[in-house]
Amino acid sequence: MKDIINRFKISNTKNFSLDKYDTGDSAGYEKETADELLVDLIKDTAKLQTELYAANGHSLLIIFQAMDAAGKDSAIAHTMSGLNPQGCQVYSFKQPTSEDYEHDFLWRHYKALPERGRIGIHNRSHYENVLVTKVHPEFILKENIPGITKVKDIGKKFWDKRYESIRNFEKHLSANGTVIVKFFLHLSKDEQKKRFLKRIADPEKNWKFSSGDIQERQLWGDYMKAYEIAIKQTSTNDNPWYVVPADKKWFTRIAISTIILQTLKDMKLEYPVLPKEEMEKLEDTKRILEKE
Repeated sequence: MKDIINRFKISNTKNFSLDKYDTGDSAGYEKETADELLVDLIKDTAKLQTELYAANGHSLLIIFQAMDAAGKDSAIAHTMSGLNPQGCQVYSFKQPTSEDYEHDFLWRHYKALPERGRIGIHNRSHYENVLVTKVHPEFILKENIPGITKVKDIGKKFWDKRYESIRNFEKHLSANGTVIVKFFLHLSKDEQKKRFLKRIADPEKNWKFSSGDIQERQLWGDYMKAYEIAIKQTSTNDNPWYVVPADKKWFTRIAISTIILQTLKDMKLEYPVLPKEEMEKLEDTKRILEKE
């Protein structure tokens, strides 16, 4: 378990480069045993989820970011399938609405945070505001930020402040009991091509594909640069990024489940202990029920 944590956790941002991470890495795991291992990981996670809910002191926010076809949806479905749905909430962030644009860029994400005792999954997140907008800075103009009236107004200082806002946002959440885990599903361009072709060929998956996906694919290098900078700027000890290889979906799910399980273990969760008076009331209740 620690091997996967150390292998994909971004601890040294100074020398970080996405090129150093193999999108087809499987860390020595075998596909033949993956399903059985995933079942065990989910069972252990489900037990800790119950303790998280009972303790009601922390929440867990899991962030998924990736290029199209990297498998975010399927990763969420497979790694969360054995958990209690009453203790989980999934938000998939699309393009901002007109109401969203009337607030600061973190507003809609703050509203979607999990309550204490719960697990929140964000399929895309506040990081879109330094990823998509970094590649398409004209989108920033929709935010009506004072002093930003044209693309030329959006320079390095603007992005530095935005990264700082994200770090402060996450630091604030951590200080108030929200543990954050951030996953970048690292897909190769060749594997994306294969998955796009499968979507086009499969009538049941046609709806997942749009012509805009191809246009964004032409900007692959720009997106990789944006991801690399965002990860370098915002991976901290308290709120780390994990660059998880995404070319082999079966291993992606193993890695994600392993990291989530270890994160819950590190919280050192415990069931609450009732005060002496409450324990005495329970004993009285027990005697009454036993006499019925």
